[in-house]
Amino acid sequence: MPTPAYDTLTQAVGRPSALASSLVGSEILKIAAEVRALAADGRDICNLTVGDFSPSEFRIPGQLERGIVEALHRGETNYPPSDGILPLREAVRAFYRRDLGFTPDLASVIVTGGSRPGIYATYRALVDPGDRVVYPAPSWNNNHYVHLADAEGVVISCDATSRFMPTRASLEHAVRGARLLALCSPQNPTGTVFDAGQLREICDLVVEENDRRGHGERPLYLMYDQVYWTLTFGVPHVHPIGVCPEVAPYTVYVDGISKSLAATGVRVGWIVAPPDLAGPMSGLLGHVGAWAPKAEQTAVAAFLRDEGAMREFRGRIVAGVRQRLDALHAGIMRMREAGLPVDAIAPEGAIYLSARFALAGRVAPDGTRLDDDEAVRAYLLRAAGVAVVPFQAFGVREESGWFRLSVGAVSLEQIARMLPRLHDAVAVA
Repeated sequence: MPTPAYDTLTQAVGRPSALASSLVGSEILKIAAEVRALAADGRDICNLTVGDFSPSEFRIPGQLERGIVEALHRGETNYPPSDGILPLREAVRAFYRRDLGFTPDLASVIVTGGSRPGIYATYRALVDPGDRVVYPAPSWNNNHYVHLADAEGVVISCDATSRFMPTRASLEHAVRGARLLALCSPQNPTGTVFDAGQLREICDLVVEENDRRGHGERPLYLMYDQVYWTLTFGVPHVHPIGVCPEVAPYTVYVDGISKSLAATGVRVGWIVAPPDLAGPMSGLLGHVGAWAPKAEQTAVAAFLRDEGAMREFRGRIVAGVRQRLDALHAGIMRMREAGLPVDAIAPEGAIYLSARFALAGRVAPDGTRLDDDEAVRAYLLRAAGVAVVPFQAFGVREESGWFRLSVGAVSLEQIARMLPRLHDAVAVA
């Protein structure tokens, strides 16, 4: 029997699943295609879109790099345990005891292939179809994970008055009957952090909501994404158990080395979950095969245990990130002082700056109407050679004029060259 032509097959109805067919692609990847096209034409582009580190600007620690190579030479290329090698799980416990002030149970620590599988496992292990998941907007990818879990998303809109962080007051009614509250600090995309008082109030709310629930009602859990927690500037990182020990039975931490060690491609992350949840999460991840490679796990375990090496690298990467964020913030604030319609929030953590370009409703010099944030984004790329991401890519519905600027892949020199172009583009719009 002849095989049907491929183009005939591709026209068949229902070839992908309903879930696969309904997925929405990354807005950032779409912008990246424009950036690559302009760069290929020789344009000087300051690419502030990607939530990543360029190895030319921020290389992983040399000790970690050598450790991976040495582990490969020793033949550590077979399957690791599905919950992670014991030395790494122990190293995570020691790291948290030393720097965060609590020691998780060994059974609570699950190693993952980067932090994303940890988020996915949290959703899939806790959330059933139709369950309510509460999360702030802007925030990273919660809308997509809600969709993957077939859950009901309850979006808490945050604005600059709270530095785009949710508060107890904003969450008070939303958590009633919810299954999961998803938080992140330092926050992607905003570069802002919780202070101890804010987070304590929210954790108290989680405890109170669980105390309120009757026998047979499932608990409300808190997922705390702290993958950027070692990158803070002048403000301490706070975490749920540190400010509210009573919330421990309901808290899942998501963490890893992607951002703390500029090692996004090394793919080592972990979950710290209540012990009764860790087993099902580990089983789920084992079936997916979402474990980190064994050689990388071995090297990360050794590096986490070296307190001096961790401190030295952390100081270096924090200084480099902060220099870039401060340069961007200072440049934008100078424009604001000159009367231009821009604003920015002083950076507190992560690799991001929240900046506002309030150009909607204006007309560009070439006659293009800047009707919305997407038009403003395209104009700034075209006119100033600066690539930024509107907050709509992070779940924000309104046209607020706020954008994420990411500095992990740019140099101070690139920022310095770009700022005059940005000034001129904003001034003439």
